[in-house]
Amino acid sequence: MRALVVERPAPAADHPLHPADLAVPEPGPGEIRLRVTACAVCRTDLQIAEGDVPARRMPVVPGHQVTGVVEAVGSGVEEWRVGDRAGVAWLAGACGHCEFCTTGRENLCPEARFTGWDRDGGYAEHMTARADFALRLPDTFADLDAAPLLCGGIIGYRSLKVCGIRPGGRLGLYGFGASASLAIQVAVHWGCEVYVCTRSEREQRRALELGARWAGGYDALPPVPLQAVVTFAPAGDVVVAALRALDRGGTVAINAIHLDRIPEFPYDLLWWERSIRSVANFTRQDAREFLALAAEIPIRTAVEPLPLEAGNDALVRLEAGRVEGAFVLLPPGSPAA
Repeated sequence: MRALVVERPAPAADHPLHPADLAVPEPGPGEIRLRVTACAVCRTDLQIAEGDVPARRMPVVPGHQVTGVVEAVGSGVEEWRVGDRAGVAWLAGACGHCEFCTTGRENLCPEARFTGWDRDGGYAEHMTARADFALRLPDTFADLDAAPLLCGGIIGYRSLKVCGIRPGGRLGLYGFGASASLAIQVAVHWGCEVYVCTRSEREQRRALELGARWAGGYDALPPVPLQAVVTFAPAGDVVVAALRALDRGGTVAINAIHLDRIPEFPYDLLWWERSIRSVANFTRQDAREFLALAAEIPIRTAVEPLPLEAGNDALVRLEAGRVEGAFVLLPPGSPAA
């Protein structure tokens, strides 16, 4: 099968994804094999390819926003049948018996494994996944539109939960890429007032089109104190900018697996019981809740389909910010094309 593989981290400009012909994987006990129809490109893929996120294994096939069709099932699998439509997301597995797994926090499991990092992902024609971590996809979304929901959408939804925003509240979104463009649709559906900070004027216009009350740059203060903020940009100075806009008792939730250094800032920005929280992965319950909500709203996705072999170009353009919505890679012969 055709696949794109990271053999060693390198800058996106040096094309760290290498085309490869790999054996079609066989599903083990408790696993399914998918014929991949689409795989959205995530900033985490870029960070793994460039080495900002340290490698768990090399070589590895990246990609963790995967839609496909079940074409084989391993022993012991009862919930999936050949021909079923399935999605695979970032969380690839957890132990199921630690204190985190048994209290609804499998995203914090010390033995958690991740798609495209610990095990091969969806930049390929075929892939395997644990059957109990594969996701049912809403019939209302075509594969091309469903793929970006499976990381940016789900983790954005979890970020809204972590930041503590309530329906009708004043929410800030700092950075406005693919994940934020999905999170704003949930927040607007909840009746929130949404204020967006991003350096891109194009993204500011997009935010207003999706229902933001106000949009400006990182150096601009929103017109009202914010009750909660989610930061999407992987930059520490954006966290400080978000604190400046935060009301007393509010929370800044950092939606990033990798963040550069947070610069020194005065304690006054944290005083009055403001807090900073990281958002680490998501649970299967988060995924089920979000996918049901996405179908109910329904959420609109902005995608640019690309052939699988254009994966390096997608990473270069993602790093440069030359993308609206999400890139979605399509393997040869994909029916999603």
